[in-house]
Amino acid sequence: MAMLILLILLIFFAILGVPLAFAIGASSVTYILLFNPSFLPMLPQRIWNGAFSELMIAMPLFMLAGELMNVGGMTERLMRFCTVLLHPINGGLGEVNVAASMIFGGISGSSVADTSALGSIEIPAMEDAGYPSGVAAGITVASSTMGMIIPPSTPMIVYSMISGGSVGALFMAGAVPGLLIGLGQLLLVYLLSEKKHWHPKRERLDRKEAKDALLGGLPALLLPLFIIFCVSFGVCTASESAGVACLYSLLVGFFLYRELSWKQVWDALKKSFVSSSSIMLIIGFTTIFTWILTMEGVPQTVAAFFQALALPRMGVALVFVIMILLIGTFIDVSPAILLLTPILLPVMHSYGFSTLQFGAMIITGLAIGLVTPPVGMCLNACNKINGMPVTTIFRHALPYIAINILVLILISTVPALTTYLPALLGYSLN
Repeated sequence: MAMLILLILLIFFAILGVPLAFAIGASSVTYILLFNPSFLPMLPQRIWNGAFSELMIAMPLFMLAGELMNVGGMTERLMRFCTVLLHPINGGLGEVNVAASMIFGGISGSSVADTSALGSIEIPAMEDAGYPSGVAAGITVASSTMGMIIPPSTPMIVYSMISGGSVGALFMAGAVPGLLIGLGQLLLVYLLSEKKHWHPKRERLDRKEAKDALLGGLPALLLPLFIIFCVSFGVCTASESAGVACLYSLLVGFFLYRELSWKQVWDALKKSFVSSSSIMLIIGFTTIFTWILTMEGVPQTVAAFFQALALPRMGVALVFVIMILLIGTFIDVSPAILLLTPILLPVMHSYGFSTLQFGAMIITGLAIGLVTPPVGMCLNACNKINGMPVTTIFRHALPYIAINILVLILISTVPALTTYLPALLGYSLN
């Protein structure tokens, strides 16, 4: 009865339009006032401890690095770099869109940032090149899902804090799924573009322009490689690598590209501060919510339910895939990770799923939720760029999102896709 009241309150506050962090906090505080008022003095400390983590320093710093690289001239150079890179296969702007998202995702760690930063350039350019507006928007939001899967990944950092898994190992666990999604989308975009005649006419590439484009985009390409190398091989922690990424972004923007101004730095700081603060609030209040779930024995109840079903490992994986796709439709990424991980991770452990495999599964699944209505943060970001209804964008994104779903099923049923790289580097899988 108590848990039912807690969930009803959460849904009620959410329907009223209360921001998710405060909806979670209000329902949790109400529950404690009704059933355990003696715990009330402990709430401030619990909330503070939930958000106060050295690991969480990396999250706003990675966001800031992505913002600085965007306003510092990286986005346009990244597009030119990918255009030259794909010229040998006569790739059009559709393929450039996907390739740029793969690289930009390794800088910002955020899919929404990918949609906002690249979409404002890519969508008009694709429309001018003959792509229908819906197709341009659909490819943009679908390819941006790699931003939170390919390392570095902000959701991976959140998951690491909750699960206790190594950030470096989780980065490596997401590398193969992210690359599979990117390559799959590249192939699909190429086939559809070839069929619909969206590819440009073959033209001889000017060597000087090609050289300038490759050299101009190289600094953007080196940054994610540097971060992955440092974190995965223990050269520095995730927080330290994020700090270095911010310094690198400043140096490139000021002295190499010479397009960064102090006003832009200040604007990037403000934007990163607001974005990370909202996530920190959600983390703090969700700590109380998960504490209540633990006191009420919800993880044990869920585990007993799954065990009573007597499903094989494959069946559990498919049930999880369906569950996470449904949940991701209504709940944003960070809150979903914070709410679901304490409940589902012990269950998945009992069926032989490692912490790394489960992390890759939940984040790959929730990435799809970013492009599904009604919440769909990437859909909303794209809507602000071109004004197209989110349902129309979603419809055009569906063929490319099918690649994400296929990869999610693969990594749910083939553990080696998420565990081979971490094991190769000597990381523990649990």
